[in-house]
Amino acid sequence: MDNSIALELRNITKRFGTKVLANNHVSLTLYKSEILSLLGENGSGKTTLMNMISGIYFPDEGEIFIDGKPVVIASPKDAYKYKIGMIHQHFKLVDTFTAAENIILGNNEPYRPKIVNSRVKEIASKYGFDIDPKKKIYDMSVSEKQTVEIIKVLYRGADILILDEPTAVLTPQEIDKLFTVLKKMREDGKAIIIITHKLNEVLEISDRVSVLRKGEYIGTVNTSETTQKDLTEMMVGKKIDLKIDRIKIEKKKPLLEIRDLTVKSDVGTKAIKNVSFYIRGGEILGVAGITGCGQKELCEAIAGLRKISGGAIMHEGESLVGMPAREIIKRGISMSFIPEDRLGMGLAPSFSVTDNMMLKTYRDGFGPFVDRKSARKRASDLIEKLSIVTPSTETPVRRLSGGNVQKILVGREIESGPNVIITAYPVRGLDINSSYQIYDILNEQKQKGAGILFVGEDLDVMLALCDKIMVLCHGKVMGVVHASKTTKEELGLMMTGSLDKSEQKDYGKAKDSNLTQEQWEISNLKEEES
Repeated sequence: MDNSIALELRNITKRFGTKVLANNHVSLTLYKSEILSLLGENGSGKTTLMNMISGIYFPDEGEIFIDGKPVVIASPKDAYKYKIGMIHQHFKLVDTFTAAENIILGNNEPYRPKIVNSRVKEIASKYGFDIDPKKKIYDMSVSEKQTVEIIKVLYRGADILILDEPTAVLTPQEIDKLFTVLKKMREDGKAIIIITHKLNEVLEISDRVSVLRKGEYIGTVNTSETTQKDLTEMMVGKKIDLKIDRIKIEKKKPLLEIRDLTVKSDVGTKAIKNVSFYIRGGEILGVAGITGCGQKELCEAIAGLRKISGGAIMHEGESLVGMPAREIIKRGISMSFIPEDRLGMGLAPSFSVTDNMMLKTYRDGFGPFVDRKSARKRASDLIEKLSIVTPSTETPVRRLSGGNVQKILVGREIESGPNVIITAYPVRGLDINSSYQIYDILNEQKQKGAGILFVGEDLDVMLALCDKIMVLCHGKVMGVVHASKTTKEELGLMMTGSLDKSEQKDYGKAKDSNLTQEQWEISNLKEEES
């Protein structure tokens, strides 16, 4: 690490309105040739702070120094001028453009393909990126799109890079490649800030770690001198048990059976191709796969929110095919769905916490005659149980942080006492304390006999929490493996299609039509125990 200071923040304060103090006199130093991790719970002010460095917000108080000189960053254009580039978690790319066209976009220079392609290849070669400048964005994997975003800021001469949750949707192999690239950039003198919730990655890649809590700066420690436990206590302000227990439950009958399921995407292509599996009561089945491999369509089809093109979906022997979500609820079928899009699909953003508790049954009496008193009591109980930060039960959920919104959604779905839970990325964007609360809730439901489909992105968590893991690649099952008998590396190979275990002994095989229900269950139990 170079002793030269690349970026310094002094007493940075940012308010939103009169009630929200996002950053309170935060001071921070970033050195050249350094990778600094920025940690904090949801709502701690990490992203707000970085948005001020990148010109999206303007501080109400405080000073910013670049190379020891005070600067004013009032727009992203100013940030580029001072060689600052931010790579956001949600990519800002034009799908129909090539990589080179996206990289040059907004750069105020004429697009000369040969010159741009040559410059892109030069940057890629220097840091170890793998990229085709002529490739369209819609043909790219998630890691390729991320590469385009990083090269875009490097092309503009960035010496200070900010990455927001850069590993959230990458395979272990892709994470290793990214870390190799970041280390080369550090060696080249770049100053890098990473916002992340994954403590194991923080310890692996960063030189120092800075922690924010409730908008205030808590401190900075050398990575070599700290532990996951220490960092967690700094973030939360108290001791937290970071252990996830895989609770063993006596094998029960399958609650949900999927047989030869085929589902189309929004554009008409096959998103799920002849997928078969089942989930027993008291079991958590993880679903691993690169983003866009069919997880979303699978969950929506099971929940009755997307039509299927073929196959069967059975809940305790009853077919759900063609049954809309409301009909599933009306028939008393005990199933809950926690979607990936928490505000777009799971909750009504303008409704209060109380009204969102009643959302699934509002057609049965929503309005002036509905019993809001009991709903408010349920909302209050949920707020207390899950430590949801909200001014009141009547606050619109759109005004809450992402972590608190997710707690409301998970809590509402669990409250109904389902025996099957479909959940997609339930802890995405949540801090470590909130995440472990969600894991505990899912384990509680498992103990009560619920069968859980858990679509996740953190393989370490899936290996610790799930009983079995099904891997999808381009809509096809690459295999179903016991979590206790596999590794992150093996799952990563399956996720990319490099390893296909679907023809091997399958611990989640669908029902053979030639077997009776009893024979089929006995057959599967014997295989699982072998």
